[in-house]
Amino acid sequence: MWERAEELPPSLMSQPGPGRGGAADLYLLVLLLLVSFPSVLEAAMQEPLCLVQNGADGVLSPNPAALEVLRGIGQPVVVVVIAGPYRTNKSFLMNRLAQQCTGFALGHTVQAQTKGIWMWCLPHPRWPDTTLVLLDTEGLGDPNKGDSHNDAWIFMLALLLSSTLVYNSLGTIDHQVLQHLGVVMALTERVQVRVADSRDAAAADFVRFFPGFVWAVRDFVLELSQDGQRITADEYLEQALRLQPGSSRMVQEQNELRCCLRDFFPERKCFVLPLPAEIVAMTRLEELDEGQLRPGFLRQADAFCQHIWDKAPVKALLGQQAVTGSMLASLAEKYVAAIASSGVLCLESTVTALAMSENMAAVAAAVAEYKQRMERELKLPTASQEVLGDVHRCCERRALTLFMARVFADKEQRYQGQLMHELEVAKEEFCQRNEAASVERCRAVLWQLWQDVEQRLDRGEYALPGGSRRFQERLQELMEEYHRRPSKGVKVSVVPVPSSEAVAAAATAATKEAAEAAQTRQEEQQHTFKEHKRQLEEGLRQEQRAMLEEQERVIEHKLQAGRVLLQEGFKQEAEKLRKQIEKLQEEKEEMKKPSWRQKVLDGLWNVAEICLTSLVCYGVPRLLQRVRRI
Repeated sequence: MWERAEELPPSLMSQPGPGRGGAADLYLLVLLLLVSFPSVLEAAMQEPLCLVQNGADGVLSPNPAALEVLRGIGQPVVVVVIAGPYRTNKSFLMNRLAQQCTGFALGHTVQAQTKGIWMWCLPHPRWPDTTLVLLDTEGLGDPNKGDSHNDAWIFMLALLLSSTLVYNSLGTIDHQVLQHLGVVMALTERVQVRVADSRDAAAADFVRFFPGFVWAVRDFVLELSQDGQRITADEYLEQALRLQPGSSRMVQEQNELRCCLRDFFPERKCFVLPLPAEIVAMTRLEELDEGQLRPGFLRQADAFCQHIWDKAPVKALLGQQAVTGSMLASLAEKYVAAIASSGVLCLESTVTALAMSENMAAVAAAVAEYKQRMERELKLPTASQEVLGDVHRCCERRALTLFMARVFADKEQRYQGQLMHELEVAKEEFCQRNEAASVERCRAVLWQLWQDVEQRLDRGEYALPGGSRRFQERLQELMEEYHRRPSKGVKVSVVPVPSSEAVAAAATAATKEAAEAAQTRQEEQQHTFKEHKRQLEEGLRQEQRAMLEEQERVIEHKLQAGRVLLQEGFKQEAEKLRKQIEKLQEEKEEMKKPSWRQKVLDGLWNVAEICLTSLVCYGVPRLLQRVRRI
């Protein structure tokens, strides 16, 4: 579950441990387990944990322990949520997805068993480096609760957290079963895509945020046929969602619900599952082995699980930004907080708040990656500034790649600018350390060479006639030997000089060094900007492709919905949909234009001018100050 030892939850790191190290000992123990026994990762979450608590007063609250588990998951997550009327064996189906007989609690009475939303995180059975997050929700319509608003909020959380929503019901898809899904219509009043959106505008955009939809019809005993012809389970679902003729209030309400389901969930799938066992055994399902379950149920349950494992996508935000466990924890926390504070949830504001925290983390991770690689690959002192610059560019490129893979919704390149600034500051620190290491090495070499001169002075060899000449000759020999010695670094010219002519020469050399350093710094920062621009351009091209694909998917869905409406004879609704499609087509043409990409790149240039110029102004005067000191 946790990809690296450093990603272990803070609570594990804070527990007391044996010996003198305490938390450090525990850290080493866990690290040893992770290295020696990879299966520990799979066994890290042995049973479900409540993610969203539903208090007796109907107030929802996130469970800190569950959030901590999610924050320890750096992998992308496939989030499968099951919802539906209470006492419909939802938990039994989720346990099969987890490939476990027990896990999510099963009830054997008319009393609802699951309260709030429960979570089980497991390694994905099909995809490596991916976590399967199963969420089991409190059943809808519990008569002991008597609060339909609470049902609506739990169902809304199920929708917004999932990448695939499984709706579980008993018997057949009929009017009564559809009534439970009336909570979908309440979303248009409780959820906004953007702050200023109208209800109709929000509803038109919901398809971008909503998950795939799978309807599991449990205990199905009828034959799948219509007008004497066999039909598939998917066709059965589509027949149930057909709009009905009539103008009565009841028909209009039912048609509005059917329209919502068809509009919000373009990807729909249906499975019909017969009774899993004899009636007398239904109260102890978790105790039955495979041989005691009916073959028909096993076939359908297996098809259901295979579909979820193979087809349920990774949870993603707009722009196809993959959601990690850590991000899912933030989403859950922010969604529940918005419900508690205002009763209206704005999706754009939530994603913006999530992007802020995630992008700050992306900057920190990229800078840490840069520093770690520089420490590992840079041997101080370097033979020249160019050597350090080569290592810097390699490490900077890797850090930037890591950052670009995580950053999203950075419309003004605020965080990329911050990264640019922090990498330059880090590089400047390495330059200073390189210079200091070089000076220390040079002084060590000079001191070693000077020992011979001191010994001769102590013996009085230079106090004899001609000693001054021999002293100057020996100094010249020492300087030649000094320049032959390797690994002195970039400050090889920093040596003590006794004459006024040498002082003037040193001042001239320092001035030249300052000018050369300024030129080198300018060239390196031009390279830095080009690399940032190159990776940003590639990211923008990928973002544009994702946006166009998403827009095309929405347009195609609405075109198909319009065709179905016309076939069903609902011309007025089809015309309303046609206007939405025209607007979407206009938006698509705007997305194709390169102007928005150029605007972003111009913004990067403005950010770079601020970040890099300030550092140039910091670095060059430091060299000039040395000239003034000479």
